[in-house]
Amino acid sequence: MAYQIGPKGEVLIPAEIREKAGLELGADVVIEPVKDGVIVRRAHLSPSLRGRFAGSGMASRLLEDRHQGPQ
Repeated sequence: MAYQIGPKGEVLIPAEIREKAGLELGADVVIEPVKDGVIVRRAHLSPSLRGRFAGSGMASRLLEDRHQGPQ
């Protein structure tokens, strides 16, 4: 089934699909561009870092790079 993009660039994810994907209200998602569109995935957030890099976003960037693999 096709869905329309709203005026603010939003797409409604039907409840049945959200439930199957484990997406609850306020869930963080990752949107990845692919050759013929995009993939929306549940974000796997890691516990925050302790120490001087806490809150820097470095862990998220490293995990994203690891997910993309070698280039």
